[in-house]
Amino acid sequence: MGVALRKSAYSPNIRERADHSCAVLDLKGRTIGQAEHIPVHIGSFALGLKNTLEYLQREDTRIDPGDMIIVNDPYISGTHLNDVTLIRPVFLAEQLVGYAANKAHHVDVGGMTPASINPFAKELSEEGIVIPPVKLMEKNALRTDIVETFSTNTRMPKTTLGDLRAQMAANLLGERRILELVTKIGRNTFWDACETLLDQTQQLALSAYAKMPKGTWKGEDYVELDDELLTIRETVRIHNEGVDVDFTGTAAQVHAPLNAVLGVSTAAVTFAIKTLMPEELPINDGFHRTIHLTAPEGTLVNPSRPAPVAAGNLETSQRIVDTTYQALSAVMPDRIPAASHGSMNNLMMGGTHPESGRPWAFYETIGGGYGGRLGADGVEAVQVNMTNTMNTPIEVMEHYYPLRFETYEIREGSGGLGEWRGGMGIERAFTVKAFVQITVLGDRSRIPPHGFGGGLPGQPSEYYVVKRNGQRVHLKSKDATVLEPGDTLVIHTAGGGGYGNPLKRTTSLVKRDIEEGYITEEQASKAYAQ
Repeated sequence: MGVALRKSAYSPNIRERADHSCAVLDLKGRTIGQAEHIPVHIGSFALGLKNTLEYLQREDTRIDPGDMIIVNDPYISGTHLNDVTLIRPVFLAEQLVGYAANKAHHVDVGGMTPASINPFAKELSEEGIVIPPVKLMEKNALRTDIVETFSTNTRMPKTTLGDLRAQMAANLLGERRILELVTKIGRNTFWDACETLLDQTQQLALSAYAKMPKGTWKGEDYVELDDELLTIRETVRIHNEGVDVDFTGTAAQVHAPLNAVLGVSTAAVTFAIKTLMPEELPINDGFHRTIHLTAPEGTLVNPSRPAPVAAGNLETSQRIVDTTYQALSAVMPDRIPAASHGSMNNLMMGGTHPESGRPWAFYETIGGGYGGRLGADGVEAVQVNMTNTMNTPIEVMEHYYPLRFETYEIREGSGGLGEWRGGMGIERAFTVKAFVQITVLGDRSRIPPHGFGGGLPGQPSEYYVVKRNGQRVHLKSKDATVLEPGDTLVIHTAGGGGYGNPLKRTTSLVKRDIEEGYITEEQASKAYAQ
């Protein structure tokens, strides 16, 4: 399903960056399996389907063979408006056997800014078109009224339609594969196999918990909003039956898009705990049922409608992972890394193309440094935690958009020092050939990624514009501006924190860092002087 969706999508955001996810759910709406896609998507599928089915039941909407549901309402589907979810109920001989579902980030869903992620949004309606659960296909017939309503509310209707059709095709492929299996082994055997798979996964998870330290620990970290720091506070309890995470004490929801709906918070905690489990543990409901969240309503991690939520999916999710790690770092020092760059470093832009005269919009996330770990340095220039996308190649961006790239390289010296140093961030810069409205939405510009065990923090993120006259204009980590032809946007993403005392780093590793261009000789002499 994932390969089919990516290969047939129109937008670079899906075709190049693979910003989409696919899953198969059983008759009871439980996640049975998923592709190796986006953690923030994967952890929200089951909750999104549950909310969708409950909504349709309240609306007295019957699901029939040949139907396909579309929804992007974050308070139902579980992420943010750009993530459009399609759900295909799978029937065999008029009897429901399961669901094929996918979620894809559409580059634009309307709203006040190109790419629809507005750092200044005060409520959900300012972020784009809101689609409650509704039939996109009815008895295998495409509802053109729904398609037209959605696509005409975006800046790139043709791209929207192309990506939507790719999503439909992926679900239909999933349906065919499920029916092939169910036809071969029978419905009852299929359902029994699903139950067995989930029970086995749960037992594997319980076996892992039995080997972990038991107790209760607290963690606290912050999301940056202008001059304010928004607190995320967790109490994490590990016991023989699983993990309980309580967000009591977390900041109240805000009139800014940093609120994370419950699906996002669930996905972030699930991801953090999964990384501490055996690699062979599948991601399905058998694992999910061992994790329990308490997230007070009206807070940053479980907001009430109509709070805006676009960046909660992107940035607050990252900080939830960091907070969970921090809570457990004292008792699992061999398994918890120093902080990674901790942001998706979102770049949104758009305008009118000077050659075609057509509106365009673009979205991407930019990597940074992974934190140092016991026995290993951090990794350079990677996506971390709740994102798992690829980059958009420079050649693609320059081909489709009025841009000329100046720099795309490792950000020298950005990783935190330590016995095991943090990974380096990225420097990415381009000059615009036309007027371009740009939005940056990142984090870790005021509080750098922390080190661990004596390791030093990584360098914070930085965003600025170099005007045609050479003037440098600094941007906040959540900001928007208009670039004029000849202006250059420069993005420096954060490096990962270091792990362990820097003075314990071996001379050979320091020399290797210099040879590979991660630090200069001058930086090394200052950093590692006794």
